[in-house]
Amino acid sequence: MHKERVAVLALDGVYPFELGMPARILGGSGRYEVQTCTVDGRPVRTNADFTVGVEHGAELLATADTVVIAAIDPLRITRQLPDEVTAALALIRPDARIVSICTGAFVLAAAGLLDGHKATTHWQLAEYFRHAYPHIDLDPDVLFVEDGRILTSAGAASGIDVCLHLVRKDHGSELANFVARSCVVPPFREGGQAQYIQQPVPQPGATSTAATRAWALERLGEPLTLGDLATHARMSLRTFARRFNDEVGLSPGRWLIQQRVDRARHLLEASDLSVDHIAGEVGFATGASLRQHLHAAIGVSPQAYRRTFQEARRA
Repeated sequence: MHKERVAVLALDGVYPFELGMPARILGGSGRYEVQTCTVDGRPVRTNADFTVGVEHGAELLATADTVVIAAIDPLRITRQLPDEVTAALALIRPDARIVSICTGAFVLAAAGLLDGHKATTHWQLAEYFRHAYPHIDLDPDVLFVEDGRILTSAGAASGIDVCLHLVRKDHGSELANFVARSCVVPPFREGGQAQYIQQPVPQPGATSTAATRAWALERLGEPLTLGDLATHARMSLRTFARRFNDEVGLSPGRWLIQQRVDRARHLLEASDLSVDHIAGEVGFATGASLRQHLHAAIGVSPQAYRRTFQEARRA
């Protein structure tokens, strides 16, 4: 079985947690060969109290199908990259996929690799990023962004999200779910970064919307309304919408669409049901509606999406 080659670049000040994610998630799937490098093959200091040693220098980047830039300490962020880092990034093949975790987006931006692309990074650094790179379309509300061959992820654990996304995209949801279960993490996290931004502590006795979200997930095929959700949660429409957004980072309507699209993607990957049948199963009125929402979410038609996963299963 051919394994895609993944090179993880560790720069000075790297976060150990994020540095290990590609090996744990991608390597743990058995479908990728994950290797780590530094710009010169020498150990680098982490942002913790230890250094990490590697067996490869920047030459590894020239052979990789996917390059991952691990997060670095914000104090190491500079608009002008050291010459050796610039030279290392120049070795990346033009057709290689490039992924950044958290502050790794600043490295890509400084190298000009995000010019003309949408991107994200940690929400706490969003304003600094916008000030430094006003020409880059930054979305600080999402967990990760995929724009062509460039993927950028938000803070810390979002690196897990984007790595699972790669497994799911390359090899299907069954393998991604298996890897997620092995790591005891959710295969897909709902919502965006907004749910992790510091919020006022809810008043004692405040009711969560979690039970209503679970109830809705069992009824995605039904024509659920905001009123239905608020009634189940025993809240007014306004209170429910506000609390839902605080907890999830999305409006109830956007969340429902996201869940329906995700369920449709799973059915497209794992079944031979028609597009119209799948639309009905997940709560979209017509196949045309499913096509519209799927294209808005990931930029492809149901047929193209299904064909991609059928090819991945045959590989």
